[in-house]
Amino acid sequence: MASNGSDRPPVIGITTYLENATFGIWETEAAVLHRDYLDSVRVGGGNPVLLSPIGDWRPSTLDWLDGLVLSGGADVDPARYGQPPHPTTGTPQPLRDASEFALLAAAIEMDLPLLAVCRGLQVLNVALGGTLHQHTPEIVGTNDHLPHVASFGKTEISVTPGSLLGRILGESVSVLCHHHQSVDRVADGLHVVAHAQDGTVEALELPGRRFALATQSHPEQNADDARLFTALVDAARARREDR
Repeated sequence: MASNGSDRPPVIGITTYLENATFGIWETEAAVLHRDYLDSVRVGGGNPVLLSPIGDWRPSTLDWLDGLVLSGGADVDPARYGQPPHPTTGTPQPLRDASEFALLAAAIEMDLPLLAVCRGLQVLNVALGGTLHQHTPEIVGTNDHLPHVASFGKTEISVTPGSLLGRILGESVSVLCHHHQSVDRVADGLHVVAHAQDGTVEALELPGRRFALATQSHPEQNADDARLFTALVDAARARREDR
């Protein structure tokens, strides 16, 4: 008997980015992503698919998706929030910025369950009219959020009781961070639902949506705790069933 699709795992799209990569005999520009995102979606119960950073993304081209992860990575171009670049800000990646801003706009319009990670949180804030601190150590006086190159710092965060994040993780949790930028002015309509002990914004939510959560930390790096990805997949399954 043919399946009607209701028993299939929700399809969760994850953004990728263009980097020079070496594999086999080739050294070339490639669309890449840390595998941890794929494993986290699978552990959470979803089917992960990679989304091109040069796609034509709008609701009519995304109706096959059940949920979306905006992955971490390069700094958002500060021109998008009206600032000149700080000396520490990375080289702009206009293709990725354009792709992810379009993806985000479509996800919001479609009420597609969304989990935005690190850069993804910053994309959400900027896309809705907020700004960023381009170098957080200048604000907080430490490198705790980015202790070493290619490593993650452990940060204790306090979560707003009753928030979506609070219902998933509780009111206090240790997270893994790797970022030198962070939220400055919060965009209208977004709610701050978590802070680090130094005051850094650690999570945002977009109220009125089925599931729209952004975390400055990297939950995909904690193999022992898939609660955020499970919650995303559950919301994606519920949306598909409602449709």
